[in-house]
Amino acid sequence: MEEESTRTKKAEEETISLPEHITDFLETYSQLIIVNVAQKSVSIASSVISSVTIALLFFLVVLFIGIGAAWWVGNLTNSRAAGFFIVGGFYLLCMFVLLAFRKKTILPFLRDFITRKLYE
Repeated sequence: MEEESTRTKKAEEETISLPEHITDFLETYSQLIIVNVAQKSVSIASSVISSVTIALLFFLVVLFIGIGAAWWVGNLTNSRAAGFFIVGGFYLLCMFVLLAFRKKTILPFLRDFITRKLYE
């Protein structure tokens, strides 16, 4: 009889503690989700910040190279305006090439890059 009452007490303790364990598990799991989301957010934010910084620096490099090339072509043609128009036309041609290949190469690359960052 004593053995049966001991089993009953243990069973009562286990049933009482089961909801507590479930609550603890859910709290821990929600905290894990929050930490994972925070890590992904920080990773994506740092990638965006570094990408924007690199893009800005690339823009400045292209700007100064373009100005220098336009000035140089202007000296070759004895017309600075012609030099700037020629370099501007080259940039316009590059823009059309990028627009033409946008759907086949650029957008899939960006989509894959973002997906890799999300699952990193």
